[in-house]
Amino acid sequence: MEAINKIVDFFYSYPSAFIVSLFVIGYLLYYFTFVVKKPQLACSDKKFHKFLTDKVPIVHEKFWPTIWCFESRAMTIIRSFIERAPKVHYDTEILGMPDGGQVRLDWAYNDESTIHPDPLSRPTVVLLPGLTGTSNETYALNLVTEATKLGYRVVVFNNRGNGSELLTARTYCASNSEDLGHVVSHVKKRFPDAPLVGTGVSLGGMILFNYLAKTGKDCNMLAGMCVSMAWNVFESVTSLEKPGLNKHVLNRVLAKGLVDNFQQYMHLFEQHIEDCDHVLKSTTIREFDDRFTAPMFGYSTWQDYYSDACIHDKVHHLEVPVLCLNAADDPFSPKHAIPLNEAEINDNIALLVTSHGGHIGFLEGMFPRKPGYMYRIFSQYIDGVFRHGPKSHLHQD
Repeated sequence: MEAINKIVDFFYSYPSAFIVSLFVIGYLLYYFTFVVKKPQLACSDKKFHKFLTDKVPIVHEKFWPTIWCFESRAMTIIRSFIERAPKVHYDTEILGMPDGGQVRLDWAYNDESTIHPDPLSRPTVVLLPGLTGTSNETYALNLVTEATKLGYRVVVFNNRGNGSELLTARTYCASNSEDLGHVVSHVKKRFPDAPLVGTGVSLGGMILFNYLAKTGKDCNMLAGMCVSMAWNVFESVTSLEKPGLNKHVLNRVLAKGLVDNFQQYMHLFEQHIEDCDHVLKSTTIREFDDRFTAPMFGYSTWQDYYSDACIHDKVHHLEVPVLCLNAADDPFSPKHAIPLNEAEINDNIALLVTSHGGHIGFLEGMFPRKPGYMYRIFSQYIDGVFRHGPKSHLHQD
């Protein structure tokens, strides 16, 4: 009783300490009650579901977001600043496209691998970065590192103009997967006996998903994994144009990157775009798509382009298993736009949705410098696919 009285006397003497203590207790209660949860797994495909529960055990675990930055925008922004960037040696290949354009492929051949010493049959991950990303993004470097630790080879497909000179008046967009098709064919020609798994992040995930939906069984891949991709583009731009951090930080930063890329090669587009100066004034992704992307790819309006780019209505076209990781609080892809119901009635699709994580965030631990949740899922998934098959119907160990 005397100890309790001393505590009460302390808070009476220092009321600010009492307020701080209440805040800390409330914060911790909220974190442990509403933030730390098991992810939601939506998958009606029994074989694929069993594969995930057996070979990707992380789907059973609670996700513990970094306690001091679990808010979605904070997680999204902070990850890009604090995440470590491991050293990766790439061998660069410039691959020509049929129309005279080119893309840059960055290979992590992993010839030192003792797990898969034969380069001809070494399993290979085809990695697609995000909207303005390249193979040197921290998330790309970490994904490559995780794959090579397991003995696999990785080739990063950098979109036109990202890391290589743009030669023609054509860039890239979410709805068009022709360049990816040429890259996959090229990789298979070089290593015909090497099984492939595709992994796409953000826009890269959308391009990969559209490719898998269009090509079906002819995709030349065992499986795919998509991270933080936008399912319904209309809902995504609505979210990104909300006043505040979404519009004035996330949206504007990405729009500026697109405009900068356009300005660098504006001389190529002057004969194809009616008002280049109008493109340069774009301050949001939708404005840029309206003024540049849609007309460059033959769409009459940005609405037509977005309708074609949406993937929430293409789940039923998948012919190989695809694991999709999203956060419920992703400002680029709000939870209500994630097709959980479709995943419960279609084969070859699994949606793993965490309560928090932001966009390509998924930081965990008090000091989230080492590879975290997203990379652990990736490692377990690709290792399970290559070793067992994505529905456990291929070869076993």
